[in-house]
Amino acid sequence: MILNKVTDGDLGDLNTPEPHGGNIYRLAEELNISYSEVLDFSASTNPLGVSKSVMVAIKDCMMTLNNYPDPDATQLRHEIARRLNIDSESILCGNGSTELIYLVVRALKPERLFVPVPAYSEYERAAKSLQAINKDPLDLTYFFLWDNDGFRLDADKFIKSMSGGDNSATYRSALTTSADMVFICNPNNPTGRLISKDDMIKIADAAKRLKCYLVVDEAFMDFTPSASIVKEVEGNPYLIVLRSLTKFYALSGLRIGYGVIPMAIMDMLKQHKEPWTVSTLAQEAGITALNDMVYGSETFKVLAAEKKTMEDGLKLLDIVYFPSDVNFYLLKMPNAKQVVASLRRKGILVRDCSNFMGLDDTYIRVAVKSNRENMRLLKELARL
Repeated sequence: MILNKVTDGDLGDLNTPEPHGGNIYRLAEELNISYSEVLDFSASTNPLGVSKSVMVAIKDCMMTLNNYPDPDATQLRHEIARRLNIDSESILCGNGSTELIYLVVRALKPERLFVPVPAYSEYERAAKSLQAINKDPLDLTYFFLWDNDGFRLDADKFIKSMSGGDNSATYRSALTTSADMVFICNPNNPTGRLISKDDMIKIADAAKRLKCYLVVDEAFMDFTPSASIVKEVEGNPYLIVLRSLTKFYALSGLRIGYGVIPMAIMDMLKQHKEPWTVSTLAQEAGITALNDMVYGSETFKVLAAEKKTMEDGLKLLDIVYFPSDVNFYLLKMPNAKQVVASLRRKGILVRDCSNFMGLDDTYIRVAVKSNRENMRLLKELARL
């Protein structure tokens, strides 16, 4: 693992947005087809789609749309608190967890940001956008995870590096002092790798000692809920946990997420937050989704079966994939660029991972979808 510092001169062009998965509209326009005809493996959402109970709740909620939404998302926060057994006052809802990533950076104004990569690109973009606006210096340091180690994060080495304390000849940190903010995506996007709960608590305790804000993005944690450290926030004023309802509950179009925030900084974050970012429909959908136990049980059943289908198919095709704890896989293929382009021409989207820091143009990410859709993808990969 080697650490690399990015200086102000490397900040790039913020006018060019980072590509993300799920842009079915652009592909539909390119191929002159309906967007409903696009088969989207680039967005890693629940293969069951939106639950029937949520669809009914949204329909029933239509008559209230003439009113502004509750700016505090009170009922939704209470439902989240009940599910997680935490204080509802520590919960802040947002327009997807991505809004909260930008909010945390805007409110806390880090100067020394530390990020293990590959990871979700919006951590970096949020910090760079703040630097571009305020013209403040930003030290952005990456902690590289490598495929020959299965993208495993060594907690002890990570803690030593985030404190700026590793000066060995073979493992030199670019940090000369400790970071003041760390982003960790757990489970990781795009690798699907989960950091154990014990290791995450160890890292959170270290952040507390260093007085460094640790922002843990648990957007995919509902797929492996026992590993969450959301309950650790109450005793750690430097721990922030972000969660999403768009992945497990397939509510990407409604944009809804939440953060579990230390009470010591809650008012500061609220002062920087725009009002009414969580719509009435999103709040109602979130409440209903959290109460749909049948949907959750069916999700785990379907995913177990379809992950086996996907893994068996990839093995048969001799395609390298990395073990995943969630609903997507990172694949390594020498001709990945050609595969992505060829699949696009067939109306199939997969995630080109060449724009992830720490990856190159031999990686793609694919979601786990329904059996019919998974078999279609595997057949196209076999043809290629």
